[in-house]
Amino acid sequence: MEAMRTFDVAVIGGGINGCGIARDAAGRGYSVALAEQNDLGSGTSSWSTKLIHGGLRYLEHSEFRLVREALAEREVLWGIAPHIVRPLRFVLPLHAGLRPAWLLRAGLFLYDHLGGRKRLPATRPVDLSGPLGAPLKPVFRRGFEYSDARVDDTRLVVLNARDAQARGAEIAVRTRIVSARREGGLWRIVRRDFESGREEEIAARFLVNAAGPWVDRVIQGPLGRHEARHVRLVQGSHIVVRKLYDHDRAFIFQNADGRIIFAIPYANGTTLVGTTDRDFSGDPDDAVITGEETEYLLRAASEYFAEPLRREDIVWSFSGVRPLFDDHASTAQEATRDYVLKTEAAAGEAAVLNIFGGKITTYRKLAEDALAEIGRHLGARGRSWTGTAPLPGGDFPVDGVAGLEARLARAAPHLAASTVERLVAAYGTDALRIAEDLGSDLGHGLHAGELRWMIEREWARTVEDVLWRRSKLGLAYSADEVAALRATMAGLIGTPGRAAAGPATAPG
Repeated sequence: MEAMRTFDVAVIGGGINGCGIARDAAGRGYSVALAEQNDLGSGTSSWSTKLIHGGLRYLEHSEFRLVREALAEREVLWGIAPHIVRPLRFVLPLHAGLRPAWLLRAGLFLYDHLGGRKRLPATRPVDLSGPLGAPLKPVFRRGFEYSDARVDDTRLVVLNARDAQARGAEIAVRTRIVSARREGGLWRIVRRDFESGREEEIAARFLVNAAGPWVDRVIQGPLGRHEARHVRLVQGSHIVVRKLYDHDRAFIFQNADGRIIFAIPYANGTTLVGTTDRDFSGDPDDAVITGEETEYLLRAASEYFAEPLRREDIVWSFSGVRPLFDDHASTAQEATRDYVLKTEAAAGEAAVLNIFGGKITTYRKLAEDALAEIGRHLGARGRSWTGTAPLPGGDFPVDGVAGLEARLARAAPHLAASTVERLVAAYGTDALRIAEDLGSDLGHGLHAGELRWMIEREWARTVEDVLWRRSKLGLAYSADEVAALRATMAGLIGTPGRAAAGPATAPG
């Protein structure tokens, strides 16, 4: 009989927090096993507004520690992943009757200086009567422009998982934790592989519950605890519409209800508009944008754009559930975006760390705080290191994107410029390795070599994994092209039924 394997740390959840913790722990020398019930980043981490930002509106709720930490992390993450994290300038038009100019100027001054900004450009007033404000109604003539950054959220998750694996972590996707019980100072954990149906029991000295919206369900299910609710589920929805303007800035719009929305240049010549904030109950897997949310986003954006947005302009929509810590705020938008870590262990028992809340921007700091908890129980190992070690493909300067694109274009001269840009933005220096064996074009610049890379190195198993998480090529693919890709994946994976699990249309 095969001996049960024992790990230092077992992580439940393959979103950004779980993968970030697995990476940090493995890099410090702990043995790590991570289990994700679906695909990596398939929950909250793939339904974000795709931003690395301090959260300008959080200043109004006096969340200064969170904003300071998030502002500092913008440049840290840009430095370790300059392919998937890119600076982005935001234009904030002045709206008569809403926040006055002096208040916005004061808030942006604080935003510029609170987090120790070094490389990102500072805030400046802007004249919107020219090209910058061309898509807006004529009434909007003045505003401010400030810096934040954009990110490919799911790729950030996958890159953390890849680096964790390279440092010794075991990453198991489509694997559910059936039960976890304490015995003899260890956690005995039963996990089930969905593809094979096989169950395996492992042991761990420390357990991390990073299940995101499912964190309470893990506590009440596999952990067998009957506790009060700790997490507040908040639904955030976005629409993707036709391209609304030609310049490369994003817009941030104030609304009369005190909320804000963004309009951001997005993939395949589209514009991303979002997000909403509404309390959610039920299974997070079932979250879909509501008609009310759609109308809210169309109406809020049309308040500013000269050409009103219509339902016919929508090419895709998506919705996700954020697992905010339940601080009993009166409304969803007032609930804290900060994270809360709770470690539980009686004397002589193995500990469990439950993670509530958090945001993509601060995932790395959350992981460092989690490692401090792990160190207190297992003995500290190593020092903080993730802020300087590049993520896979990120081993080039932050100002080196154009040079890397030029290298790839020389290495693969037959590639369209748009494909070169997409490959560098997704893979960084790894794009040069992929280009060594591209193979046939499967449509819209996706080549067989890239598909094999996703399957063999990035845990992709379905067309959804490929087209909507590891890329956004689903915005370009037709139904027939999706069916052809599904058949190709079935041949590569060797299990037609499982390869066909992804939907033919956009999720959400």
